[in-house]
Amino acid sequence: MSIYDTLNEQQKEAVFHTEGPLLILAGAGSGKTRVLTHRIAYLIEERGVNPWNILAITFTNKAAGEMRERVDRLVGFGAESIWVSTFHSTCVRILRRYIDRIGFDTNFTIYDSDDQKSLMRDVCRVLDVDTKKYKERMFLSAISAAKDEMITPDEYELNAAGDFGKQKIAQVYREYERQLHANNALDFDDLLLKTVQLFQTQPDVLESYQERFRYIMVDEYQDTNTVQFKFVSLLAAKYQNLCVVGDDDQSIYKFRGANIRNILNFEQEFQNARVIKLEQNYRSTQNILNAANAVIQNNRGRKDKTLWTDNGDGEKVHLRQFDTAYDEAEFVADDIRKNIENGGTYQDYAILYRTNAQSRMFEEKFVACNIPYKIVGGVNFYARREIKDLLCYLKTIDNGRDDLAVRRIINVPKRGIGLTTITRIQESAAAREIGFYEALLGLDLIPGVARAASKLDSFVALIEYFKRRSDEVSITDLMNEIIEKTGYIENLEAEDKEDAQARIENIEELVSKIAAYEEQCAAEQVKPSLSQFLEEVALVADIDSLEENPDYVVLMTLHSAKGLEFPHVYLVGMEDGLFPSYMTITSDNDEDLEEERRLCYVGITRAEQELTMTCARKRMTRGETHYNRMSRFLQEIPKELMENGSLPFDKEMQKEREQELIRQNAYTQAKQAFRQKPFQNYGIQKGAKAFAVSKEKGLDYQVGDRVRHIKFGEGTVKGILEGGRDFEVTVEFDTAGVKKMFATFAKLKKI
Repeated sequence: MSIYDTLNEQQKEAVFHTEGPLLILAGAGSGKTRVLTHRIAYLIEERGVNPWNILAITFTNKAAGEMRERVDRLVGFGAESIWVSTFHSTCVRILRRYIDRIGFDTNFTIYDSDDQKSLMRDVCRVLDVDTKKYKERMFLSAISAAKDEMITPDEYELNAAGDFGKQKIAQVYREYERQLHANNALDFDDLLLKTVQLFQTQPDVLESYQERFRYIMVDEYQDTNTVQFKFVSLLAAKYQNLCVVGDDDQSIYKFRGANIRNILNFEQEFQNARVIKLEQNYRSTQNILNAANAVIQNNRGRKDKTLWTDNGDGEKVHLRQFDTAYDEAEFVADDIRKNIENGGTYQDYAILYRTNAQSRMFEEKFVACNIPYKIVGGVNFYARREIKDLLCYLKTIDNGRDDLAVRRIINVPKRGIGLTTITRIQESAAAREIGFYEALLGLDLIPGVARAASKLDSFVALIEYFKRRSDEVSITDLMNEIIEKTGYIENLEAEDKEDAQARIENIEELVSKIAAYEEQCAAEQVKPSLSQFLEEVALVADIDSLEENPDYVVLMTLHSAKGLEFPHVYLVGMEDGLFPSYMTITSDNDEDLEEERRLCYVGITRAEQELTMTCARKRMTRGETHYNRMSRFLQEIPKELMENGSLPFDKEMQKEREQELIRQNAYTQAKQAFRQKPFQNYGIQKGAKAFAVSKEKGLDYQVGDRVRHIKFGEGTVKGILEGGRDFEVTVEFDTAGVKKMFATFAKLKKI
C-alpha cells in the first residue's frame, strides 16, 4: 500500500501537482501539513527532485520542527538536505554568505528586542528627542511597520511631508539605521528586508538561489506580509514552482502586518496558477462546520469554500444567554464540573474569548470551584503588570508598611527617582528598623537623597492625598482618581499604543471588579472596606503556588487559539461591542469587521465534538453596567443548528434597561445619607420613606453588646462611628468574622 493511498482525492491532487504555481486553499482541520510533507516525499521519490532543491518555509520554529520530523520519517535518506525553516532562519543563512555585497560584514550581530530598545535610547539621546513626548517603543513600532512594507528612511521622509510627527519618526529611523550599520548589526525585520535588497541588487546571488530552490513551499500563506511576499516571489520567479498553503478565512493577524491580499490575489501575481481546495475537515462534527460556514459566508473578501466532514452531524451548537457576565462564568464553571463528575477530563475543555481582560471572572470562579486552569498566551489576570501596579497603589494607601508595594510604585509612572536613591532609602529604613514608606516621611534623616527630595516629596504628598480620599469616596472612585492623577493610562499609550489597548481593557476590568465588590457589599448590607477588598483579591491571586497539573482547563484569546483543537469549546462574550468590538462596529472600514468575523470562524472551528456559545445581556465595563445585544455573528448562524432554536431574552432587554435606569443603588443611597448633616434638605421627595434609625433616636445597643443579624447571626459590637444621618457599626460575628455596616440597613437586634 502506497503512502499516498491514505490521502483523499483533493489531497492527492495537491500532492501530485508539482509544476507551476499552486495555491492550496486548506480549510480548518483539512490536513494541510500532511499534504505538504507528502508532497515533498512525492517530489523526491516519484519525480526525482534532489532534496537540496526543495525549500519549505513555515512561520514558527515549532512548526518547522514538526514538519522536519514528519519529512524525515517519510523521506528517510537525503531528508537532511531539504531546507525546512522559518522565514527568518532562511534569510540568516543567505545573509551569512552574501551580506558583504550590500555593505555589512558576514559576522553581523542580530539585535533582539532588548538590544533594539537600548539602541533606540541612544538614538533619542543623540537627536535630543523628548522621550516623555515620544516613547522609544512608538519609534520601534513605526520603524518595524515601515520595514515590513519595504519603506526606506528616504521614502518615509518623503511620505511624511507636512506631518510633523511622521517627520520626527523619519529622522529617528534614519539615525537608527545609521547606528545599526555602524554596529554591523541587523534587527529581526532587517533579516527579510536585507535579503530582498540583496536579491534586488545582486542578480547573480538571486539566480544562484533560484537554481538552488527550484521547488518552494510556504505554509500559512495568509499570514505573510509585504516583504515576505516579495522574498518568495523573487525566489520563485525563474521556475515558478511555488506552492503556497493557506486559508484566507483564517487570516487574523492584520495587526502584525499580515496582508490578506497576498493570498486573495495569488492568481493575479502568478499567471496560470492552479487552485485546489481542501474542504474535508477531519476535526469537527458537521453541525459545528455548518455554523462556521454560515458565519464566514457573510464576508465578501474571501475565496469560496465549504467545509464538510464524515464525522457525523454531532450535537447541535449550544447557545446560552445570561443576565450578567457573572452568571455566564458561573454556568461555564458548573457545566465543566458536572462533565468532570461524569468522567470527563479538564484538558478536554477550552474557554475562548476576544480580550485578555475577560479571563478575570472565569479565573475567580475556577479558583472558587477548585477547577485547575491555565492561561495560554497570556498572564493570569492579577499577575499582569498594570493590575499589580494599581493594586500596589491601593495596598500602599491601605497599608504603608507594605515595602514591596511602595517600592513597586514609587517610580510608576516614571518620576525620575533612580535606583541609587531607592537603595539609600531602603538602607536607611533598615538601619532605623522602620518601613520604607515611613522613611519617606522623614527624608531629612536620609543622607544622599537631597537631589531627589522634591520628587520624593511629591510622591508622598500624592499617597497622603489618596489616603484622605479613601475615607471620603468609594473604592471605585478612589481607583479612578489614582488612574487619573498618576496619568497611568496616558503613560501606557505613550509607551506603545498597540500594547496599551489590551492593558487598558485589563484596567477597566479591575475597576469593574471593584464596583462588583461594592455592589455585593450593598446587597449584604455591609460597608465596603479597602482592606477586605485587597484580602479578597489576594485569595484569588494566590494561585501561583498550586502544583502544576497537566490536566487543566485552558483559557485563551481567540488569536492564541489558532492552530489548536479541543473536544469541548466555550466561545464566551458573544456580544456586539465586545465581539465584534465597538471600534470595529463603528469603523468605516468593512475589512475590520471581516477580520473579526474570520476570528469568530477560527473560534468555532477549534471545537471537535461540542461547541457552547455564550453571551450576557448586561456586562460591567469600567465599573458601569452596559447592555449589549447578542453578537451579530450569533445571529448569522441558522436557528436549526442551535440547541434552543430561539432567544426570548432580547425582547426583554429594552424593558430591563428602562427599569435599571430608575433604580438607585442601595449602597449609593446609604453612603450619601451617611455623609449628610442631620436635618439637611437633600431634595427627598414628599412621601419618601424616612430612615428607621435617626440621629435623634440613637441606637439601642452599645460597644460590647451582643447583637443578632438576619444573615450573619450573632456577634459582638466592636465599634460605632457616628455619621451625619446614620451610624457605621463594626461587629465581630461568631461565624462570619468582622463586618462593617450601616445601622439603617443592618437592623441589628440586641440580645
